[in-house]
Amino acid sequence: MTELTDHVSSLRSTELPAYVYDLRALRAHVAAVRHALPDRVEVYYAAKANPEPEILAALAPYVDGYEVSSGGELAHVAKAVPGRPLAFGGPGKTPDEVTAALERGVERFHVESAYLLRVLAESARRVTPGRRVAVLPRVNLPVPEGSLEGSSLAMGGRPAPFGMDPGQAREVVAALTDGTYPQLELRGVHAHLASGLEAARQLRVAEAVVLWATSLGVPLAEVNVGGGMGVDYADPERRFDWAAYGEGLARLTDTHPGLTLRIEPGRALTAYCGWYVTEVLDVKRSHGEEFAVVRGGTHHLRTPAAKGHDQPCSVLAVDDWPHPWPRPAAAGERVTLVGQLCTPKDVLARRVPAPGLRAGDRVLFSLAGAYAWNISHHDFLMHPRPGLHFLDA
Repeated sequence: MTELTDHVSSLRSTELPAYVYDLRALRAHVAAVRHALPDRVEVYYAAKANPEPEILAALAPYVDGYEVSSGGELAHVAKAVPGRPLAFGGPGKTPDEVTAALERGVERFHVESAYLLRVLAESARRVTPGRRVAVLPRVNLPVPEGSLEGSSLAMGGRPAPFGMDPGQAREVVAALTDGTYPQLELRGVHAHLASGLEAARQLRVAEAVVLWATSLGVPLAEVNVGGGMGVDYADPERRFDWAAYGEGLARLTDTHPGLTLRIEPGRALTAYCGWYVTEVLDVKRSHGEEFAVVRGGTHHLRTPAAKGHDQPCSVLAVDDWPHPWPRPAAAGERVTLVGQLCTPKDVLARRVPAPGLRAGDRVLFSLAGAYAWNISHHDFLMHPRPGLHFLDA
């Protein structure tokens, strides 16, 4: 933290807000994750979590590949980490995106419907004649009761636009093995059912996916059990139990010797390496509650608004006050931190302990390394964009 706070202190007010990423901490965390997993578990980073080129490059030695979900992500990731294996997912692939992926030699295609399978087959016939393309149908499975409890976002186990019902997925598997699509090869199956799960529930979901996959009665090289490992924004020190998860996956691979498992974490890899740093512009009182207005807001850091939580934060006091007017300061113990937008939804954290918070003090919002800047509505009110800083000395 010393280097982080030193760097934050060195920034001028005009350089705020800013994102600061600690690439060394990222590497150490991902190396520990990789160490906790058995050999027959592949890790593909879900690039949608944070696609900054520096982040993608820092992850490269520790991941087996990258999962992309659009033509734009495909081109971006291929440029940032050239030559690395890519898996192409997402429910809304256009024919042009499929063609571009084939031309780039994408390793695997996650197919979410019978229609997309036909699009892929016809595109492969035209673009890559003579080469079989690896396919993993995505299935929306029912899961054991209680398995998705505590998830922050459910993408399966219920009606959803993602993947196929088990019956339709079986039909797609049959079409991939009976010669209907000679240009396509059934590599395995894919299921991503929820985000925000702890290790025990994540394992129950993985077991259910593998059980269903092996019930198909056809040879499979791999089963992708998705991502969604939980990040606790209310308790940042409480992290996903990668050791327990790795032990569980090892038992699963031991039961199925010929099968490779693949996971696609995003948030759980990069969230901890990023901070959104800003400064307090004003402190005011309204109907008995104190508010601090900071530079920037949810148009830079949409995560708390999107997930409905308070972003964890800390205050870096700044003694210098260069203005001739009085310095606003909080009178109470707790302050709600809001941004500059003209909407009551621009709230970053509610009633956080910040006694004596003053205009000019700096606020560091942690767990901002995933689904933060890249998912935000950048141009609303047309404020300046934040700077990006990467600590890697």
